This record gives sequence, structure tokens and C-alpha cells, in this order.
Amino acid sequence: MASVDHLASSDFIKTVHQRLRDESKISGVEEAWKKHCQDEENLKKYAAAMHNLAENHWENNYKINSKPTSRIAWVHQFCQIYFIEEELLKYRQRENEIADKINLKIGVGVGISTINKQCRLLDVGSCYNPFQKYTCFDVLPIDIAPAISGVYKCDFINLHITLSASSVHDNLEITELQQQSFDVVVFSLLLEYLPSPQQRLLACKNAYKLLKTEGILFIITPDSKHVGANTKIMKSWRFLLAKEGFSRIKYEKLAHLHCMVFRKCLSPEISQRWATLHKQENFYSEFVIPQDFKQTKNSTTMSNVACEASLFDELPNFFE
Repeated sequence: MASVDHLASSDFIKTVHQRLRDESKISGVEEAWKKHCQDEENLKKYAAAMHNLAENHWENNYKINSKPTSRIAWVHQFCQIYFIEEELLKYRQRENEIADKINLKIGVGVGISTINKQCRLLDVGSCYNPFQKYTCFDVLPIDIAPAISGVYKCDFINLHITLSASSVHDNLEITELQQQSFDVVVFSLLLEYLPSPQQRLLACKNAYKLLKTEGILFIITPDSKHVGANTKIMKSWRFLLAKEGFSRIKYEKLAHLHCMVFRKCLSPEISQRWATLHKQENFYSEFVIPQDFKQTKNSTTMSNVACEASLFDELPNFFE
């Protein structure tokens, strides 16, 4: 059972998410997001609440319960398989075979090295830099509300992506990053924070630009319902990201989490071919999440409240 401290932090997080969605409907997404990012006091409270949940509740419960897999460990385990054990070669071969079928020329030298090396990892919405404990990662942690020093302040939605190397400012704030400079991008508990489908898709497009060819994007999102409850949403994400050049190569539904890995294909035409073959299926046309189907704050139903509550009240045993 969740403690009073745990419930207080999770209730604050849910309130911030709901307020941001409500404000987006009233004043528009861009204005609401700008206002949210400028509210330093609220962001500090949000960062403290997330940090408290992660280290004092999710972390402790994960140590006690050996069976559940934490989101951080799940990312690390798959990166070991993909890069160190060189499973990426399997996907490279598969994509080259598809390219041959559609007479697509893949440039010589396209693709990342499989040499056992440190992976450059961009952790978006990092909060407290949980990946720093792994020596196999060269981590750049960013967040609009860093909880600790060493995490760079950055609005990923309004990030400038440049052709050449960019600098990190002395005040630990990042406004630009170089394209194709990361092996891994992580969105862990990020997309449900963003109040609109357009922002979520933009975040994924930014990740695509920042990833090297054959790099991977992790999307981890909470869902306490059974595996089939939000199947249409998960399939729609796969379809929309295929149109952007991503191929989903791993999906696992844990008790309270959807864990997905999307690979930046050797050519966007490879994943786009999959999207074309499946375009007649019943997908959402936008990058929606379950909360998008909620009504405004004044007319929220009890079932919708329960749905929102499950995001942070039922998850402590499964997060690190």
C-alpha cells in the first residue's frame, strides 16, 4: 500500500498533468506549454516530487520485489543485447533484404559501428539521471525541471537541432544539439507529460534527427490495464513512427508499463513500406494517449479519474 508521502507526490504529479492538459484546451498548446515552462516554482516542486517517487518509493520497492523489471534496467538490458551482443546486425540484414526487394540503394558505410563501446545516450525528461550508474553509457540527461545538478535544463520540444557540433552553456542549459550524434534516445514517462498529439510526434521527430542511423529510441509509458486494453493506441504509435523512418523492434507489456524500442532504419523508405502495407488498418491519425479522451476538468468522470490515478498510484513496484 502506498504511503502518505508517496500519495502526496503522485497526487501532485497528476494535478500538474491535468492542469497542463486543461490549460492547453483553453489557451492553446503552445501558450500553455510556454507558461508551464516559465513557472519555475511549479517546476521545482514537480522535479522534487518525481525525484522523491523514483528514489524513495519506486527504487525501494524494486529492491524488495525481485520479480518486476524496472524501466531503467529494461533499457540497459536491451542495449546490451542490441549493441554488445550485436543483435543490430540481424535487423541490418533484414532491412538490406527489404531494400533489395524494393530496389532501394543503401549507401556504403551507412549504419553505426558494432564495436563494443560506450553508447551515447540522450535521456529526455531525465529528472535525476538514473542511467549514470551504467558505465556502458555516455549519458546526456536533460529535463525542463532538473531535480539534481548535472541534469541539463532543456525544452526538448523547442530544441534547435544543428548540423555541426553545439556547445553546452555554463548555466547548464541546453538549447541546441547536433543531429545524428546519439546511439540511444530514451523517452521514459515523457509522452504522457506532453499535452498534445502534435508535441508527442514532434518529440519523436526530434529523436529521429538526433539518432545515428541504426540508433534506437526507447518509449516507456505507464498503463495498468491488461495488455489488450490500449492495443489500438500502441499500434497507432507504431504506424505513425513507421511513417517517420522508425521500425519497432521490441515490445513488452509489463504489469504496469508498455516498453518499446524503435530502430532508425537504414532508410526511412524501409519502415514507410511497412506503413503503406498497413495503412488500411484501424489506426488513430494522431499520436494520442488514453488521457486525450478525457473530458475537461469540470466534467471529468470517475472512470477517467481512476484511469489517471493508475499512472502513478499503481506503479511504485515497477519503476526504479
